[in-house]
Amino acid sequence: MSKHVFLTGPPGVGKTTLIQKVTQALKSSGISIDGFYTEEVREGGRRTGFDVVTLSGKRGPLSRVSSDSSTSRREYRVGQYVVDLVSFEQLVLPMLRNVNHGSDAEKKICVIDEIGKMELFSQPFIQAVRQTLTGSGTVVLGTIPIPKGKPLDLVEEIRSRKDVKVFNVPPKCSSVGCVSQGTRWLKGKRTLDIPVADHMKN
Repeated sequence: MSKHVFLTGPPGVGKTTLIQKVTQALKSSGISIDGFYTEEVREGGRRTGFDVVTLSGKRGPLSRVSSDSSTSRREYRVGQYVVDLVSFEQLVLPMLRNVNHGSDAEKKICVIDEIGKMELFSQPFIQAVRQTLTGSGTVVLGTIPIPKGKPLDLVEEIRSRKDVKVFNVPPKCSSVGCVSQGTRWLKGKRTLDIPVADHMKN
């Protein structure tokens, strides 16, 4: 039976918005939840990067636009964005360690938004995600990108896990109906009914 839930879909479809709304609903129900999500940073109507925001309210840069096309040996880049790996790891790794070292008797939900190219530059993050997925007391609510270009090893690994259900988020799925369905599933009723493309089902 599927234990973890991952949302996928093209950029801008509303994965993070849906994650945020489900998270708010779970918190208001007294469910133990921790994790992080990514948020666009805009200046003058133009996207200039992404921030990592933890559910405890901490924020730090994940990436920023760089006008310099050259890449140094210590620089991690996705397209026009330079990834701030130090900032990302300082925010996310302690949170994941705290989730993983908690009591298995307490059911926890861990939000991981997202597991994509930028985040996967971090080997410690990859290891922490694997540990979180195998923790008996933790349910992961995460997001992964749609297949495009070279496969991402951890993303493909997640797709193939028997304890993971991957849902393809359709447009406008941040509605009240989708939020309530997602909340019920994560509370343990397992009645999530988001429309799923056949080729995305696990």
